[in-house]
Amino acid sequence: MCLAIPGKVVEIDAVTDMATVSVGNVKKEVSTALVEDVALGDYLLIHVGYALNKISEEEAANTLRLFEEAGMMEVME
Repeated sequence: MCLAIPGKVVEIDAVTDMATVSVGNVKKEVSTALVEDVALGDYLLIHVGYALNKISEEEAANTLRLFEEAGMMEVME
């Protein structure tokens, strides 16, 4: 089973196709090579260092809420 988590884009390096995303209290650098038109404030589904696609803020919030209810947010912080 694979797990992709939502992260909010807080920094972008267009030259290297990399972005810094925030997930809870953790910031992670991820590749944006697979997703077009990434902008600051976008929410991305991320898996093993790669952004897979964009999602809405609402979908990100719902997913993070479910992770929190399942007790998974402590692992990400």
